[in-house]
Amino acid sequence: MSSPPGSPGDVLTLICAGSATTRSDLARLTGLARSTISQRVDALIERGLVEETDSGESTGGRPPRQLRLHTDDHTVAGVDLGATHCRIALMDLTGRVLGECEDPLHIAEGPETVLAHVDTQLDRLLGEAGRPRTALKSLGVGVPGPVEFATGRPNNPPIMPGWNDYPIPDYFAGATVLVDNDVNVMALGEHRNAFAATGHLLFVKVGTGIGCGIVAQGALHRGASGSAGDIGHIRVSGHEEAGCRCGNSACLEAVAGGAAIARRLTELGFAAESGADVVRLVQSGNTQALRLVREAGRLIGEVLASLVNFFNPEVIVIGGALSRVHEHLLAGIRETVYRRSLPLATHHLTIVPSRTGVNAAALGAGILAIEHYLSPENINRIINA
Repeated sequence: MSSPPGSPGDVLTLICAGSATTRSDLARLTGLARSTISQRVDALIERGLVEETDSGESTGGRPPRQLRLHTDDHTVAGVDLGATHCRIALMDLTGRVLGECEDPLHIAEGPETVLAHVDTQLDRLLGEAGRPRTALKSLGVGVPGPVEFATGRPNNPPIMPGWNDYPIPDYFAGATVLVDNDVNVMALGEHRNAFAATGHLLFVKVGTGIGCGIVAQGALHRGASGSAGDIGHIRVSGHEEAGCRCGNSACLEAVAGGAAIARRLTELGFAAESGADVVRLVQSGNTQALRLVREAGRLIGEVLASLVNFFNPEVIVIGGALSRVHEHLLAGIRETVYRRSLPLATHHLTIVPSRTGVNAAALGAGILAIEHYLSPENINRIINA
């Protein structure tokens, strides 16, 4: 349900964007009467969302009072839950990081153990930042599996035993919790921090598995049930012998994911159990690892070439564990994409490594929380509560 024009939420959006810094600006931009603007601003100030200072410069007469977002009593957190790690970024409403941590943590330990760890670390980060728990207004969580975004419940995630249909938002009291697939929050973090002016972007995570986050016209595209971008299970011809954890064969991640490359290196006599081991071997100059990573890039490029023709993105960002050897992975991807895609679709296309790196998911989850909390609809609910 959309908010009425000129609502408190709309007023706060103008203040947050820097489009309006005074009450006069707001009246001019919205066309609302000054008395109505005063009501809106006073309500936002009363709820602790806006502060008004005397820092304006005078153009004759009394200096105008400046409006800005009040962040002291409002924090959010972005949580990145990977297969074997937990990263948390505590942020204010402007996106400034107030504190962060990273711990080894196995998602397979189950929701109660993992979320209890997150809860403990949130309390610690809030304490170190001098903020009470009540200041935590919204929480974004990225998980390594499919999620029903509307409910925040994982949906049969293959590497998250015990998490299926678990109500993650219910675990955290006092804050709004939004749960999404990790590659979606990576795409959001990368877009907002590095490609904010780009309308159409694909973020491809190449780790143990392979996934894709889609940004269309500046917004995340999740599809009808939240499974958009699951490119890891697109079939790759000529690899029928490669069984996939989904039960099918010849899936992209079964032949080009970090686990698949590690398995092939093991068969060649090199110790490798994960994508991190693949990265280590490439960085040490192992020629077989270099060859397999570049070959994986070509296979990923075959799938991406079809996506480029279909979606016509401006930017493809490569992230995930294997992006740490991006010069070899991207060489294979670019080689195939530019050869197999239509010239019109690739004329302005750039394919680049992630600029936010390992922090993409935690930052993106935090941005997800901020954008929800500051949305006009949510602000209007707060004002009307």
